[in-house]
Amino acid sequence: MNYNIRGENIDVTPALRKYVEKKVGKLERYFDTTPVADVHVNMQVLNSQNIIEITIPMPQLLLRAEERHTDMYAAIDLVTEKLERQIRKHKTKVNRKFRQDGSVKYMFKNELEELTEANGEAVLEDDDELEIVRNKRFNLKPMDAEEAILQMDMLGHNFFVFADAVSGSTNVVYRRKDGRYGLIEPE
Repeated sequence: MNYNIRGENIDVTPALRKYVEKKVGKLERYFDTTPVADVHVNMQVLNSQNIIEITIPMPQLLLRAEERHTDMYAAIDLVTEKLERQIRKHKTKVNRKFRQDGSVKYMFKNELEELTEANGEAVLEDDDELEIVRNKRFNLKPMDAEEAILQMDMLGHNFFVFADAVSGSTNVVYRRKDGRYGLIEPE
């Protein structure tokens, strides 16, 4: 894996760089072969919060996680744990649903070669079922993005689905973590 580590309001010391490479490198044990991927790491400090964001784009899988903590090393530990959970969840899903050759399944180690803890016992993973607990239906009112943001704020939601008044396509506005707004529209 190729590492692209940048820092905003923080100097990326060799010790930090080495720690990130060591922690993210441990994710390679989940794959049959070492993935050829660029690891994008963005570290920043805002007030007293250390924020780390790691993105690993691979051919059939995008891993991304972000974590905040007062200590950068603790944030690195938390974000790699999050990435590890994503890989295990995806591996379980792939192994359950896609059994044909050429699928993403063969990117991961065989289930018989389960990873072991330091004491040598097999690690058994819980199968996280993805369950839809609520289904909503509603008519999409044609509006522009500004009106959709006002509706979203009025309802107290973090996102709002609407039909664009000009194109008629289904769009989504959402509140970003920085307090600003984003718009998702189809190509």
